[in-house]
Amino acid sequence: MSADRPTIHTVAARAGVSKSLVSLVLRGSPKVSPDRRAAVQRAMAELGYRPNAAARDLRERRSRTVGALLNDMRHPWFVDLLDGLTDALAEQGRQLLLNSGRLDRARDDTATRALADLGVDGLVLVGTQAGWPTLAEVAEMVPTVAVAWRDLDLPHVDTVANDDLAGGALATRHLLELGHRRIAHIAGHVPGSANTVGALRRRGYEDAMREHGLAEHIRVEAADYTDDGGYRATVRLLRSAAPPTAIFAVDDVVCLGARAAAAEFGVDVPGALSLVGYDNSPLARLRSIWLTSVDSGGAEVGRRAARALAARIDDPTQPAQVHLLAPALQVRGTTAPPPR
Repeated sequence: MSADRPTIHTVAARAGVSKSLVSLVLRGSPKVSPDRRAAVQRAMAELGYRPNAAARDLRERRSRTVGALLNDMRHPWFVDLLDGLTDALAEQGRQLLLNSGRLDRARDDTATRALADLGVDGLVLVGTQAGWPTLAEVAEMVPTVAVAWRDLDLPHVDTVANDDLAGGALATRHLLELGHRRIAHIAGHVPGSANTVGALRRRGYEDAMREHGLAEHIRVEAADYTDDGGYRATVRLLRSAAPPTAIFAVDDVVCLGARAAAAEFGVDVPGALSLVGYDNSPLARLRSIWLTSVDSGGAEVGRRAARALAARIDDPTQPAQVHLLAPALQVRGTTAPPPR
């Protein structure tokens, strides 16, 4: 700080009051008399004093920070989400504080409370595993928005998510239009969780298969949200009596595991096996991978979450709203018509 820049101390000296009284004026406290308030404001004007951000935030009773809890920072979809979220928050003059429960309910409870205790203006919960009582309690104290998580049903918590049901149908119809009939789905499984996102994507797949009269060809293998889970599920499918000619996986990471299994079995992608992932993550967009994937709009979800949170901070009592983004299919190099 420049030596000649006016401070709260020089303002107090010029006005002939204490530093604590200047602080009260900056906070807009009603405990200051009109005469003393006028003296402090006159001193600030004469000295050219400008309150710093901390003083402004004290006056407004806001921290200009937003806490975000991610259930797994290692998942590539969160990269796009955080890009959109941080950009939109920056436009609002807010900064992001980040924490992760790493798919552990007890840690999510602790992390959620810790962010709330820091005095953040709001919370963004991204697929958290935190317990219901904790979320209900925190959401009553701090404006909260849930992202990519459809299980939450609290009166003043907004939800911003991709339309996973439509996305599951979109991926399956793409394979059907290419001529595939033996289409399998690798469904996401999270132990101890309702996993609504995975359930909706699976339902979209099953609905599309039934619409085309292929109910008897519905095949679902469960996997956790890892490449190893996708690998193991695909091994089971490829070892079956009638292996599929196409697989729609619950997300891109699982789909990469499916691709690894196909390579190990000597199955050509997409010549003998078409693969579709979900999220259009940075991994799917790599030229060396070039995965056909459903774009769930990660960056736009982040931006929408920031805007929804800003509205809730301004009016915490408004009814909860659900914001669904329409998915789009990005066709790349892992899908083709089935072999003759």
